[in-house]
Amino acid sequence: MSMPQPERPEPRPPLSDLDVDAALRVILEGTATETGEGFFRALVKSLAEALHTHGAWVTEWFPETRRLRALAFWMNGAWLEGYDTPVDGTPCADVVNRKDLVHIPESLGRLYPRDSEIDDVGAVSYLGMPLLDASGTVLGHIAVMDRRPMPPDARVKTIFRIFAGRAAAELRRLKAEDDVREREEKLGRLVDSAMDAIVELDHKLNILRANPAAEKVFACNARELVGRYLGVLLSDESRAKLATLAEDLDGRPVGQRFLWIPGGLHAKRADGNEIPAEATLSRYEIDRKAFHTLILRNVNERLEAEKQIASLKVETEILKLELDDFGGGGSIIGRSIPWLHVVNDVQQVAGTDATVLVLGETGTGKELVARAIHQAGKRKEKPFVKVNCASIPGTLIESEFFGHEQGAFTGATRKRHGRFALADGGTIFLDEVGELPLDLQAKLLRVLQEGEFEPVGSSRTQRVDVRVIAATNRDLEKEAREGRFREDLFYRLNVFPVRLPPLRQRDIDIVLLAEHFAKHFTQRMGRTLEPFTDADRRRLMAYAWPGNVRELENVIERGVITAQNGRLNLNRALPDASGSSAAAISASASEALKAAAMPSTPAASAAAPAPSGAAPIMNMQDMEDLERQNIRRALEACDWKVAGKGGAAELLGTKASTLTSRIKTLNIRKNS
Repeated sequence: MSMPQPERPEPRPPLSDLDVDAALRVILEGTATETGEGFFRALVKSLAEALHTHGAWVTEWFPETRRLRALAFWMNGAWLEGYDTPVDGTPCADVVNRKDLVHIPESLGRLYPRDSEIDDVGAVSYLGMPLLDASGTVLGHIAVMDRRPMPPDARVKTIFRIFAGRAAAELRRLKAEDDVREREEKLGRLVDSAMDAIVELDHKLNILRANPAAEKVFACNARELVGRYLGVLLSDESRAKLATLAEDLDGRPVGQRFLWIPGGLHAKRADGNEIPAEATLSRYEIDRKAFHTLILRNVNERLEAEKQIASLKVETEILKLELDDFGGGGSIIGRSIPWLHVVNDVQQVAGTDATVLVLGETGTGKELVARAIHQAGKRKEKPFVKVNCASIPGTLIESEFFGHEQGAFTGATRKRHGRFALADGGTIFLDEVGELPLDLQAKLLRVLQEGEFEPVGSSRTQRVDVRVIAATNRDLEKEAREGRFREDLFYRLNVFPVRLPPLRQRDIDIVLLAEHFAKHFTQRMGRTLEPFTDADRRRLMAYAWPGNVRELENVIERGVITAQNGRLNLNRALPDASGSSAAAISASASEALKAAAMPSTPAASAAAPAPSGAAPIMNMQDMEDLERQNIRRALEACDWKVAGKGGAAELLGTKASTLTSRIKTLNIRKNS
């Protein structure tokens, strides 16, 4: 940056005929009414005139970059604007580094050859002094420079220190103002970004300031709040409470003038509504004037958030798949011919979106089959929502199915989604569908046909994409003929019926299921159990199981609980089966065990000859041999392919991993 050229004629030699009193008068007169940039300009010009030097300047120091920026720079009778320079290699660096006065009376260019500006100006002498804060940190410096020698003079240094002191005081004041301004800006951003309403009040509880959160609480613009008495924005009770608490704070000692307001306050919004708010109040003084800070938290928002969280938890629980005790979470266990027909039906319909009606006695596993259809279909990643139509009060069924709006009926304090909305994209399982009242059957028919409904209390039509699987232990066709069930709904549900056989028709599966349940309960209870005896198997297969699989599960659980010496206690667990004849037991068991040796597909089973006559109950080794033969036939029929489409696992209706494990356990080999 070029320096101003010297003016003509040359001023008097520096420091010559110095009049100390006149110099001090110049300083005082030139700076008495100035602050900031005006102060520094007056100061350096007065300094140059008092000392008869070509130049004078005052700077601000930036230690991070080691640069000096001029606050005012007077050189050769003109102002040098925007002066900013690195300090290293200059006499100013010695001032900053030493933190003391530096006087170079002559030969300045020779001492600082790296400072090109010395040659530009033709400077010969220099006098500089640092500007320090109270802790001794360098804030900047003040200096004079001349093209003639500047001999030492104690009076000059005294005057120079006075100039430096004035400059340092003004620089400290500006720094303090900047710090205060920065703190106020940070505090303002902090207050404005707070989620709680913050209101600043004077000693009469008039509003001085309100943050954006307060605008939301009172439903009023901050400009409209400032200057108003806070009491008019509170309920009568809260207004009196706040006034009493403010007086209480006045009498407390400093450091204890804050409190939590018990029971909070009730704010009156501009829209006429009242909202409860948790609140704190504090008191402070500035220049002996009292001020208060009131902080309010809208409890309604928290309560609504808690309600929403509770609602989401309920909906999450609805959407969670319940662990199914029948198959360890969804597997279908069974090798009997009737059950293999069911497996085949499940495989055929799972990949479609067809409505399925699962029929069967209580406890036959209708929900298990419904879940299996869902898991094997293209909607398996979407929700599976179960609704027990028999367990919902008639007055709430429509709301449970289709949801409701807030205020739709007494007790409807918030909007709620129905089960059909929750199942959107997935599957809804309507258990005990025969229990639905007739008026709701028409609305269910509309959802099935058109995929749309209206929540209770709403005129807005909502569309859903839901696969419906229904189940019942009733004869719906008969119910429809007798007018207790809508005939059109029956035909809409009965697109693909799956009829589940009762357990008494699945003799070969009784022992398999019993062993599965025994393993499940022993693991859950942390117990060990001996394998079933032949007598155990005979007793299990002899019982009629009117409660089907659910009853079998309960019996096995009781047997495990009451087990003695590690053996299943069927004497305590199993109902009396004394009415069954020995011949019936033998015939039933023989038929079941022979069925295990037949090919495990519905087609193959249908072609197999029916067993004739009675045979003795087989032991465990005989059953393993039958299982081994059954698996080998399936493997041979599938060219020893285990998994995938057309594999033996698919043929047998079991998981590939389970079949692989049994192949290893039974030591089945292709060339054996």
